[in-house]
Amino acid sequence: MTSDGRRVLVADDDAEIRDLVAEYLGDHGFEVLHASNGLEALLCVKRERPQAVLLDLNMPRLGGLEALKRIRELAPATRVVVYSGALEPEVERQAKAAGAVAVFAKPGTLDDLRLALEAVTPGVTSPATPVGSGEPPPDRSPRTLRILLVDDDVGVSEVLSDFLSLQGAEAFPVTNATDALRLLAHGAPDAIFLDIDMPGLSGLDALPAIRALAPHAKVVMVSGMQDESVAKQAFARGALDYIVKPVDLTHLERTLETIRAMTAQGL
Repeated sequence: MTSDGRRVLVADDDAEIRDLVAEYLGDHGFEVLHASNGLEALLCVKRERPQAVLLDLNMPRLGGLEALKRIRELAPATRVVVYSGALEPEVERQAKAAGAVAVFAKPGTLDDLRLALEAVTPGVTSPATPVGSGEPPPDRSPRTLRILLVDDDVGVSEVLSDFLSLQGAEAFPVTNATDALRLLAHGAPDAIFLDIDMPGLSGLDALPAIRALAPHAKVVMVSGMQDESVAKQAFARGALDYIVKPVDLTHLERTLETIRAMTAQGL
């Protein structure tokens, strides 16, 4: 069995699981590509055009449903199989609605994953775009990023605004999710920094409506505490990153670099 027509991307931030799955698939005739986060997965799909993707929902740097939706936009014929260690019924429903052909809870059996990935219809996958094919290169010219800050703590917003300004971005602060939704109805920024713990509508509860109004904006969740369960929910619902107050500016700078890279690539 050859790997021709059987190129699969394994996207999982757990290196041990990723390597285990990749070894198994390689032994069954697949050519395996690797990604350790959602951004790497999206870039790999754009450049390599695999026939299938095995996608973990709970990854950093563009996780969950948002990665799935963008993969489907980039390569609609690519078969996406989702698996996750924290699979809520609503997330499973949304994953299937977004185009996943199968959804498995970890730890799934390797045979089940392989069979789901193997059901690729010959001749319908999109080949990689050859160099010199006439497709214009993405516009990588630098421009000012527009970032909406949603936080009821004015002090935090001021710190973020000052930092983003020094990094060449333009920040627009609001103090609650309701005002943010009103602004998004009139146009989407490049990114949104969204506090989780706010009076009234919380950031996590507002996230689905924000994704609907601004599907291409990168959402960074901001929280007063490290909560793995909340972080997984945020990633599964489309958040790009999860940062904890007081904000680590080194981490924030890396997140901003990710946002710039995705914006420049048109992702």
